[in-house]
Amino acid sequence: MKDKFVLLLFVLAFIYACESTDQKPVYTLWYEQPAQYFEETLVMGNGKMGASIFGGTAIDSLFINDITLWSGEPVNPNMNPDAHQHIPAIRAALENEDYRLADSLNRFIQGSFSQSYAPLGTLYFEYDHDQSAVQSYKRSLNISDASSEVSYQVNETKYSRKYFISHPDQVMAIQLKSEQANLLNFTIRFSSLLKYESTKERNTLKIEGYAPYHAEPNYRGNIENPVRFDKNRGTRFSHYISIKNTDGEVSMSDSSITLSNSSQAEILVSVATSFNGFDKNPAREGKDNRKMAAEQLAKASSQSFDQLLDQHTQDYQSYFDRLSFQLQSQDTLDLPTDQRLKRYFNGNPDQGLEELYFHFGRYLLISSSRTPEVPANLQGLWNPYLRPPWSSNYTVNINVEENYWLAEVANLSELHLPLLSFIENLAKTGKVTAETFYGINRGWVTAHNTDIWAMTNPVGDFGKGHPVWANWNMGGVWLSTHLWEHYAFTQDRNFLSEKAYPLMKGAAEFCLDWMIQDQDGFWITSPSTSPENLYLLENGYRGATLYGATADLAMIRELFAQTIRASKILEIDEAFRDTLSQRLDQMYPYQIGDAGHLQEWYHDWADADPQHRHQSHLFGLYPGHHISPKLTPDLAKACENTLNVKGDKSTGWSQGWRINLWARLKDGNRAHKLYQELLSYVDPSGLKTTYSKGGGTYPNLLDAHPPFQIDGNFGGAAGVLEMLIHSTENSIQLLPAIPDSWSSGQVSGVKARGGFELSFKWENRQVHELKIWSKRDARTNLIFNGKEREVQVKANEEKLVEL
Repeated sequence: MKDKFVLLLFVLAFIYACESTDQKPVYTLWYEQPAQYFEETLVMGNGKMGASIFGGTAIDSLFINDITLWSGEPVNPNMNPDAHQHIPAIRAALENEDYRLADSLNRFIQGSFSQSYAPLGTLYFEYDHDQSAVQSYKRSLNISDASSEVSYQVNETKYSRKYFISHPDQVMAIQLKSEQANLLNFTIRFSSLLKYESTKERNTLKIEGYAPYHAEPNYRGNIENPVRFDKNRGTRFSHYISIKNTDGEVSMSDSSITLSNSSQAEILVSVATSFNGFDKNPAREGKDNRKMAAEQLAKASSQSFDQLLDQHTQDYQSYFDRLSFQLQSQDTLDLPTDQRLKRYFNGNPDQGLEELYFHFGRYLLISSSRTPEVPANLQGLWNPYLRPPWSSNYTVNINVEENYWLAEVANLSELHLPLLSFIENLAKTGKVTAETFYGINRGWVTAHNTDIWAMTNPVGDFGKGHPVWANWNMGGVWLSTHLWEHYAFTQDRNFLSEKAYPLMKGAAEFCLDWMIQDQDGFWITSPSTSPENLYLLENGYRGATLYGATADLAMIRELFAQTIRASKILEIDEAFRDTLSQRLDQMYPYQIGDAGHLQEWYHDWADADPQHRHQSHLFGLYPGHHISPKLTPDLAKACENTLNVKGDKSTGWSQGWRINLWARLKDGNRAHKLYQELLSYVDPSGLKTTYSKGGGTYPNLLDAHPPFQIDGNFGGAAGVLEMLIHSTENSIQLLPAIPDSWSSGQVSGVKARGGFELSFKWENRQVHELKIWSKRDARTNLIFNGKEREVQVKANEEKLVEL
């Protein structure tokens, strides 16, 4: 009998163990102390409203943002109507190989700088705790359900806080509790770098304010009057804070809410702005921000905290739970995230941290990209500065695109739409820019920087900017490839016909008319630059302006090929398609330099900085598709040689790009090495790490350029999936660049081009279980375990593939 009982216990334990391994992992960032720096805060968002939470015990500061709150007003795209008249002189200088003169003349092809993403303000919760008695502190961010918590003890009393920001209800909700009665006491205050006034109304503190109508970029230094306010101009904002469900005493002033002798309270925060589109004046034609903020607050106030939480959780998890990625069955390392990051930085393996960082990238995209026509910016959604780094704008020569490399393959296609709809705005202002800056009457163009107002001109303040960063004009070309990628993954023919193809065609038309022929009859761009890099001539001159930059031609090749393919699918524009095909055949070919590298410049010139952070001339390898080890082995080898010269250490976003490039080269171990280095610990105080170039990860897992830029988070997460799956319209390769250290694992819900969704497990770097699904009847070639197999899938039926 005793033996049977022991056997029963063993069986039950075995069943429990099996069930526990099948449980969905919960991914959490957690810390044993409050944040001191922004780069330690826990960031939350619903795609429009954002908060960065410090979690202090004396003062809990919450930086508040709204993704539609920017400086500025609708841009005048006709700001430099005669700029195009200088193009012939620049081309003549280039034809005469006078690059110094070309750089000088290129400054005439410049306009205003972009505007800046603005901070709404800071909420302060001031507590009356005896700070010397605070103990057992913990703050956490659960990215599996997008909620944050703080807990600690003061003397014998335990305190807790819970935060979330709801997309369905468009409010932030905070629940505060103390275990003992009458011991929860605090005051809420608000401050802002913007102009504002506050008033009280019942249990609600109402803040009304406005953003500046102009803000100079931070890199312009201490120029006169850099931030300009006018009460009759600029975007309006409303920020309402309400207290409810408390057993304490509430007292109000026009600038604060105070709660006394309580054990619980709930705080609701509602935010709205007057932004009404890129072409509407936010002061005169704006939305009614006061009405929207009040309605959001009223609707949320009619529901319980648990109801709000349940709706928020269901909404968030409808995105987050689509995909899973695991390298281990269970994460057994129970360490605070900052300590874990330092441990990893010192060379200790941690697959749980590698998983967490990947899923954190998905969390950030869900949290920052859900507002139509307003994509995630350089800082995503989270910015505390009035003049933030690089204006926290949309930098179109890599950064905003890198933000969205993750979207399609990670099964978050809807979150790509804010960028794709923003492109429609750019095409409208970009048509004027094409005419006035370049003398091109067909199509549209976008330069290096843009903002919420869809500015498309080259920046530089009308000649004060160096062409190396001011004059690049292939932004519309690069962005248009995202339109095709959305179709490739979704197979949404209506999107291709109604949205994507007209925009792609417009970008292609600009390129057709902008290109000229070189002395050998090849089509090139002139003038051109290679993003933010300089060449070095034999006479010592460091220049930016040239003809036929490889990056320009790579992006045009990709756009033309995709536009041709779209035209064939839609069975339209045969004559235009033929024109593109002919131009493709006649473009200046890629050149491999004497050192075996892919030339960045038309000639085999030296780089002023051989290890420069940008690698735009490798676009055809990634994110493009026309260079690959299989299709173009010589060019792929030249890309590899280029990357070896550049090295591995760089800025955060650049390392994110290089992870994907090495994955496309099928070198998983090198890609993983860069992924490890992307997770290099960067001290938020500004102290240098042993990581010479400075890029890496802050304690809150945000990417360090430095400073914080969100693109590295997204690029790194995209790189994980690029190691696991590579797809084209007709084929899907599994584990194309799996590193040795990831010898086993599993992924489910990952998307592939052609409209497929896959789930698979692997052991010893070999796929041993594989399922594939599609919305429609479809076929593809699966490449795995050293073999290739054609697979047919019936609509909405998951197929278990025989291995």
